[in-house]
Amino acid sequence: MLPSVAAKCFYRNLSRHSIEIKYLYSLCSGAPRVWRQGIFHDGKDRWRCVHTSSYLLDKPKSKNALQSEKPPAATEKANQVIKQSVTGDIIVKTETDANKIVTKVTIEKSKPPDKPAEVAQPKPVRKRLLIDFSASYTERNFITPMRAMTEYLLKQSDLESLPKVLRRSPYESEPPITVYYRKDVEAKAFEVWGSKEALEKELLRRELDRRRYEQDVFTVKRRLRNYRREMSHKRLKHGIEELGLKTRSGRVVLTAVGINCCNFLFKLCAWFYTGSHSLFSECIHSLADTVNQLILAYGIHKSVQMADPAHPYGYTNMRYVSSLISGVGIFCVGCGLSFYHGVSGIIDPQPLHDFYWAYFVLGGAVVSEGATLMVALNAIRKGAREANTSLYEYIMRSSDPSVNVVLLEDTAAVAGVVLAAGCMALSQFTGNPLYDAVGCILVGTLLGGVASFIILTNVGALVGRSIPQEQLDQINSVLERDFMIRAIHDVKGIDIGSNLIRYKAEVDFDGRALTRSYLEKHDLNALIEDMKKVVTIDDVEAFLLKHGENIVDMLGGEIDRIELKLRKKFPQIRHCDLEIL
Repeated sequence: MLPSVAAKCFYRNLSRHSIEIKYLYSLCSGAPRVWRQGIFHDGKDRWRCVHTSSYLLDKPKSKNALQSEKPPAATEKANQVIKQSVTGDIIVKTETDANKIVTKVTIEKSKPPDKPAEVAQPKPVRKRLLIDFSASYTERNFITPMRAMTEYLLKQSDLESLPKVLRRSPYESEPPITVYYRKDVEAKAFEVWGSKEALEKELLRRELDRRRYEQDVFTVKRRLRNYRREMSHKRLKHGIEELGLKTRSGRVVLTAVGINCCNFLFKLCAWFYTGSHSLFSECIHSLADTVNQLILAYGIHKSVQMADPAHPYGYTNMRYVSSLISGVGIFCVGCGLSFYHGVSGIIDPQPLHDFYWAYFVLGGAVVSEGATLMVALNAIRKGAREANTSLYEYIMRSSDPSVNVVLLEDTAAVAGVVLAAGCMALSQFTGNPLYDAVGCILVGTLLGGVASFIILTNVGALVGRSIPQEQLDQINSVLERDFMIRAIHDVKGIDIGSNLIRYKAEVDFDGRALTRSYLEKHDLNALIEDMKKVVTIDDVEAFLLKHGENIVDMLGGEIDRIELKLRKKFPQIRHCDLEIL
């Protein structure tokens, strides 16, 4: 039978491996049975796993008979769990077909036991240093060599051993500056002077010496000034200060000072001769004009002075201050005295005298004041043309306050001369001195109106007046078209006098554009190599700190570039403050 043949073949091939294979042969040649997995021993300390199954169709047995039969003891022994050999397993499988029984023998190598999966050891986590950003720190602050030598009393040789850092210069078109860490400078100062208390004591001593020195210098300067006055030296001025009175406004003011001084002297002589109230008001008018224009000349002289630590934005507003003082002087002296003298003439009229010399002086005043008026008018026309504004707007905005004051004073002077001459003529024609007193009051009213206008326009300029909206829109348009800027907010353009502007804006920078510009200036291949070296947390922190600081420096450079572009486009911008939003 087929099962017997299969068993014989199996026995011949595997007899050298097992002493129990004979039992398997007798099993296949005997009654058909069904067997489960068994384990046998080959005599060489190696184990084999045998799977057997056999079923004969010609002699079927009932289910109960099959269950009643018990396998031999060897089978019971084979069903025990024994460790497998690493060389392989022998599996015998007998399959039953419709008319035959097929026995298959399969030899499989057992897989080596799986190694236990290695558990990844967690990397040690570095504790981050928590920083209180609301507190105040000075350890990272920089300090310049000048401050180190001034505030900490160090020498240049003391600073040579300290670590240096190059930073962008805060001034335009200047090379980078060298700075030191403040903590290093403080530590060096305490080392040089022994302690903090010793350093503070030395600073106090030097401060007292400096004050005594300044007092001595002031005394010497005062004596030199008195000496120059005694020796009739005309001037000792800085070159840029001389520029003030040589400008168009300065020439107009100096011309007005000379003419009004002459008019005052002539009108004073005529008033002594005639006793006319109208002529007295004109005399006071010319005196007020002369004094006020001297104040204007001082304002022009002071306004071009260079900025100093006490006045970091310069002295450009001195023109408005002097014009304001001039307006107050015209109102108090010119208007007040004219009203007083006119009311006195009405209450206590005086007899009239010959007005011949008065007419002659007033005629000369009309010619001289008219000439000064034309000089001031031409200067204002040129200024309005340069500012690209109308003549009326240029005057109303008080763009050049000194020339405006001269223009208004001369206009009032010409009108006052005409009023005074008319009232004097009426008094002479009618013989009634009342007209002359009324003329004095009219001239005082005219002076009061001019003074009020001067005061209001200069107060508006001193408080802080915005530049015209069209000009502000032009500046904003240039700023918004820059590649680095997304938007601008809180824009302010202030007229600080002398056709100068202070511009301020909150700028929203495009971070992606800034980073892209930063990457274009660096070798990306080298940057990739640096990134590959980033393994630990310390590497990440060092990498980000390096490039983060470089990007912040680049942002400062972009602000300088934008400010320079605005100043080239609009030269009247003196101070440009761009704040990062």
